[in-house]
Amino acid sequence: MTDGATSITWYGHACVEVRTPGGRTILIDPWFGNPRSPLTADAVERCDVMLVTHGHHDHLGAAPGAVREADALAIARRTKPAWPCVHELSLWLEDRLAGAGVEIIGMNKGGSVDARGIGVSMVHADHSAGDWSAAAEGPLYLGEPVGFVLRLEDGSTLYHAGDTALFGDLRLIGEIHRPDLAMLPIGGHYTMGPAEAAWAVELLGVHEVLPLHYGTFPILAGTPAALRDALAARGLGGVTVHEPAPGATIVR
Repeated sequence: MTDGATSITWYGHACVEVRTPGGRTILIDPWFGNPRSPLTADAVERCDVMLVTHGHHDHLGAAPGAVREADALAIARRTKPAWPCVHELSLWLEDRLAGAGVEIIGMNKGGSVDARGIGVSMVHADHSAGDWSAAAEGPLYLGEPVGFVLRLEDGSTLYHAGDTALFGDLRLIGEIHRPDLAMLPIGGHYTMGPAEAAWAVELLGVHEVLPLHYGTFPILAGTPAALRDALAARGLGGVTVHEPAPGATIVR
C-alpha cells in the first residue's frame, strides 16, 4: 500500500478490508469462509475497527445456525478491535466476548462515533437481520440491518450499504455524508440487483462503486457488467465500477 493512500480489498460476498491513510485496518462483514475468499479467518492478523452490517450468518461469517462461533468473533478475540454495532447486536456481543478486550460500541441508526480515529456513522438499510439459533431452536434476533459511512483520516468518505433494497433515503445519505465511493450489493434475490443499484448510485451522487454480494452462489446473478449497462442507461456511464478479483485491492 502506498503511504497516505486508502486501500480497499474485496474478499468476495460483502467482505471488505479497508486500510486507511492513517494506518488503521477496518474489516466489514468478515465472512472469510465464503466460497470466493482466498484468505481464511485465521490468517487475519490485524483489525482495528470491526463492522458488521447485520446478523445474518454470511455477514458475521459462519455457516447457517453457527453464528455463535462466527469469523467476526474469532477475529475480534484475537485482534481486540473497536466494534461499533447496532444496539441489540452489542448486547449479544457483550455476552459472547466477555473478557476478550474488545471495545464494543453499541449505537443505532443516525448515530456517529469515533472508533480508533475513524468516524463511523450508522445509516439505514432495508433488509432483515438475525439468524437461526441451534441452541435456542428458533430465530436469534440481533437488531436491524444497517449501513456504515466511514470518514477516514484524510477526510475521504466511504459508504458500505450492507444488504439492502433500493430506498429513497439513499439521497439523504448522499447529501449528508457525500461519500466518495459506495460499496453496494448487486446480486439480486436477497438484495437489489444491478438496475436498482444504478438508481442508488444516482441517488447517492457517487462517482465510484465497488459492487458486492454477487457471484457467491448462482442465485446472486447480478454482475458488474450489468451494473455498467444500467448506469449507462441512466446517463451515468462516467461512473467508475471497480471489479477486483476476490483478494485484489483498489488503491485510491
